[in-house]
Amino acid sequence: MPTESDQHFEHIWIITGPAGCGKTTVAQHLATELSLPYIEGDDYHPTANKEKMASGIPLTDADRWDWLITLREAAIKKLQTSNSVIVTCSALKRKYRDVIRVANYEYPSVQVHFVYLKVDESTLQARVAARVGHYMKENMVHSQMTTLEEPEEDLEWDVLQVDVREDKELVKRHALEVVKAKLKEYEDIEHPQKQ
Repeated sequence: MPTESDQHFEHIWIITGPAGCGKTTVAQHLATELSLPYIEGDDYHPTANKEKMASGIPLTDADRWDWLITLREAAIKKLQTSNSVIVTCSALKRKYRDVIRVANYEYPSVQVHFVYLKVDESTLQARVAARVGHYMKENMVHSQMTTLEEPEEDLEWDVLQVDVREDKELVKRHALEVVKAKLKEYEDIEHPQKQ
């Protein structure tokens, strides 16, 4: 007979990676399959950031701080009505991911997870070139790949990696599998089986 644990967790799932890796596609799939709210991180960029990116000007750290904090707070707010939220955010550097991780320090029940969509630069160039109506231009891909600090497994244990060079449907399925597996780990803590 299952017993209830005193522990309860909420989850922020950050779908991360450079422009063109499929963040929105994967995030929308996860949100639909898991019936969770979804936050498109790009919608939270201030106009000045969007204008810079549309002009091919890379964002600086200073451009990103307020955006990351706003995004983190929006995710925490969504947890008032749901036990999980899906968020897209490039989070290219470890220090950017650390800004989101602060949610756990403010609210210990909040678990932050990054689903890192790993891909090579040539694949990204092709994907971004094929986009219609997105402010991120092809010339920004190299800048993003230069900025990217790939998560190190031994230092960033909250990162789940998904190779996105595969077929889009396989990528979506793999992302869903890794998220469900991580959720199962937390469910086992919340609802341990009586021995």
